[in-house]
Amino acid sequence: MAQNQAHYAPGMRIVIRDAEWVIQKVDHSSDGGHLITCEGISELVRGKEGRFLTELEQKIEILDPKNTKLVEDESSAYSASKLYIESMLRQRVPTDENVHLGHKAAMDPLPFQLDPTKMVLQQPRQRILIADSVGLGKTLEAGILVSELIRRGKGKRILVLAVKSMLTQFQKEFWSRFSIPLTRLDSAGLQKVRNRIPTNHNPFHYYDKSIISIDTLKQDVEYRHYLENAYWDIIIIDEAHNVAERGSQSQRSKLAKLLSRRSDSLIMLSATPHDGKAESFASLMNMLDATAIANPSEYSYDDFKDKNLIVRRFKKDVKDQMAGEFPERNIDRVYANASMEEEEVYRRLVESSLKSMDSGRKSSRLFKVTLEKALFSSPMACLSTVENRIQRLEKKNDPDFQEDIAELELLASSLRNVDKHSFSKYQELLKTINKDLKWKKAKSDDRLVIFTESLKTLDFLHSNLKEDLGLKDEAIQQLHGGMSDTDIMQVVEDFGKSSSKLRLLVCSDVASEGINLHHLSHKMIHFDVPWSLMVFQQRNGRIDRYGQQHQPQIRYMLTQCDHEKIRGDMRVLEVLIEKDEQAQKNIGDSSEFTKAYSQEEEEAQVADQMLSDELDFDAASFLDDFYTDNANDGEDDIFADFFDDSPVSEDEAGQVEAISLFEDDLNYCQQALGYLKQTGQDLKFETDNKDVLALFAPKDLRQRFKFLPPEIQPNEDNKYMLHLSNKLDVINQEIVRCRGEQTAWPNIQYLWQINPVAQWLGDKMMSAFGRHQAPVMRMTKMFESYEDHFILSGLFPNRKSHPVVNPWLVVSFDDGELVGIEPFEHFVEKHPFHISSLANPGGERNSERQEELLPKAIEAASPQFKLMRDEVDTKLNQKLTEQIEKLDALKGKQMRQLELDLGESKQAEKIVLDRKAQRQREIEQVFDEYLHWIEDTMTTETTPYIQVVAVLTGSEGY
Repeated sequence: MAQNQAHYAPGMRIVIRDAEWVIQKVDHSSDGGHLITCEGISELVRGKEGRFLTELEQKIEILDPKNTKLVEDESSAYSASKLYIESMLRQRVPTDENVHLGHKAAMDPLPFQLDPTKMVLQQPRQRILIADSVGLGKTLEAGILVSELIRRGKGKRILVLAVKSMLTQFQKEFWSRFSIPLTRLDSAGLQKVRNRIPTNHNPFHYYDKSIISIDTLKQDVEYRHYLENAYWDIIIIDEAHNVAERGSQSQRSKLAKLLSRRSDSLIMLSATPHDGKAESFASLMNMLDATAIANPSEYSYDDFKDKNLIVRRFKKDVKDQMAGEFPERNIDRVYANASMEEEEVYRRLVESSLKSMDSGRKSSRLFKVTLEKALFSSPMACLSTVENRIQRLEKKNDPDFQEDIAELELLASSLRNVDKHSFSKYQELLKTINKDLKWKKAKSDDRLVIFTESLKTLDFLHSNLKEDLGLKDEAIQQLHGGMSDTDIMQVVEDFGKSSSKLRLLVCSDVASEGINLHHLSHKMIHFDVPWSLMVFQQRNGRIDRYGQQHQPQIRYMLTQCDHEKIRGDMRVLEVLIEKDEQAQKNIGDSSEFTKAYSQEEEEAQVADQMLSDELDFDAASFLDDFYTDNANDGEDDIFADFFDDSPVSEDEAGQVEAISLFEDDLNYCQQALGYLKQTGQDLKFETDNKDVLALFAPKDLRQRFKFLPPEIQPNEDNKYMLHLSNKLDVINQEIVRCRGEQTAWPNIQYLWQINPVAQWLGDKMMSAFGRHQAPVMRMTKMFESYEDHFILSGLFPNRKSHPVVNPWLVVSFDDGELVGIEPFEHFVEKHPFHISSLANPGGERNSERQEELLPKAIEAASPQFKLMRDEVDTKLNQKLTEQIEKLDALKGKQMRQLELDLGESKQAEKIVLDRKAQRQREIEQVFDEYLHWIEDTMTTETTPYIQVVAVLTGSEGY
């Protein structure tokens, strides 16, 4: 086979430049060959990473299993062989649709949280929108999925896009619970990378796994070039509704569309997956799968139902599973009786008669509603709005507006008369904090969150609460969208650290999206009631979310006024509170009430009810009826069917416990470190009585950590020590404890299969035996002297060099005669050689018999391997045929839609024909790319790469 036609796959052993390597990753290169990423095995390259372009190498030898040298294992109790076999097992890639690793993360996964992973594993291309409602753990679901993909060799390079307030939180969650090291490329992190690499080098090649704000990317033109020349195994887009197309393509949307073609796997996260517009939602679906929707303006769920692209569940759907994780909210409304000064403001506002600033186009009533909304927040917010309008009118220098200016001046004067003492809602706030919620500012785990929509109100609350509650500067902080990404992340991190002196957080709605505020807080006050049910869900979801240990205490502040019109509008806010409660308990999606899918649309609905000047108009009852009618009428909801089929697993079906020769990951690592130390390697480690492994990081391990986040690296500050444990209670306690430390990063890492230390040990144990060698284990008390058992691995890659079939077989001989071939798992169940504590007698031995049988074992196993491959290939071919048929149908649909779209065009014929030709080329390209990808993924090679893992025998070999 010509070298550029050879097929390589992870796990293969090859010889390049007279050194032996094990393949870790295979990528196609632009020259038509492959870029092979390898780990060195032989002496000179052991532990080193090598990358080779197959087209440039004169010779790449894939080692022939028949020429494998069988060597005697001289280690005590055959520890070297057991560790070597285990390391090979850990390199073995799962190829079925079951969950093999993700469910073992450092969390107590609930069955429904594994559903996105199960759905994705059924796809030929792993892509999904996880749209579970606020607080159900979308980040954790993404971590489970990414862990599983990493285990399958599909997650070496990862890029996460998140809003700037979420970078650190997402990064820490992925590391502490999943051992996935994302390097944070915030404004400071990017500058560090730029300082380290040459000017023309791509910063996205420097780190394999990184997290960055999409706003940081969109602001820098040069990054687009870097993105176009980088490729990832997995891209995650958090708060994905921000990248949907809305009328015109925003920079965010263009960037996401570009990135959607720069990865194999794409995971989108959003609790608000659509804005009610077909085109907007279609843009997300087409980022996940460009073949999904032909007409973005008109489509149905059936168009892409079988693609498994969406999963969406609500709290009501999973309440039985989350009974202990989601304590029921305690909600109350706090009423403040308006002061005399406030009553005067309300009277002036209602009775004022204002002309429009833009006469003839906007009504004065709309501006009065704007003023009313600001006043419902605070007199200070309203005064700011009034003063801004006066300035704008004065700049007009128009006599027609003098009357308006005079009225506004009177309103401003009355607003200035309201100070904090006559601001009734603020005074009631102080009582609520001290008496109702019984807030204790000295208690580290009794932190308070106050939300307001207005920045003027936020400033007022920040300065006055500090004074009236006797808080020091460090005890109270603001959080708003005008802050830098690093400042926002620092405040959020401080609020979650028990050692931090921060106790009270006054937030605008920048804090209502995504961030965790529940670790040390279960008390929240809405100082002003939002006019959007979406904002209700986002705000409350900051403390009412998966992992909350206390009953959330939520309070809504409302003012009672004597004026009938204002009282009626206040009742509108009470309707909003009631509907949010109903949505949480019974419906799940608040848009069922509003039939609106953006904050702006929902606010406009509320404002519409308040526009009436008729005193007898009951806006609250009208809005209540409007919401109720919407909830009872689901016919017009084009998205209703999209989420009805979302699964909610209730058991552990679909989870697999992979075979292992060791009790657990800690035991494996302890044994591996012990063996390496016995062979003369300078290693210092110990395990305490809590099963925490302390390891002094040797230089080659430090080198691996060099390209991981600085927060987790062994360095002089921590004396190059690493601490690891596989005990969930230890890790969970450490996650809680570390929030109280200055760094807020766990000192104890989760020790499981994809932890960098476990992977480093696995690679070292892969080289326990020399080039093209396999160990012989002589277990005289388990097997008869005439028995020989050959453990063989058979690997069939696809055209993309990803393993598709990777069975292990044991070929058994008695007195040189073939007596059986069985799966490795069955053999171990019958012959648990790994738990044997037999001593290894050592000494001179002869493997002549086993060496003579080796070719026969491989010849006997080859047809069995091919049969197993053929079984899988038959299923894959059936799926491939179905995929091709569906692609043809979808392509035809898109071409027909193109004819319809352009057939109605009134432009010149040449322009229409040019547009048609261009669009046809785009459709052809998209479908050709997807078909090529599907074929490469689902077409397996016919010849297995067979590797001799080990030989077990009862012969003493003397």
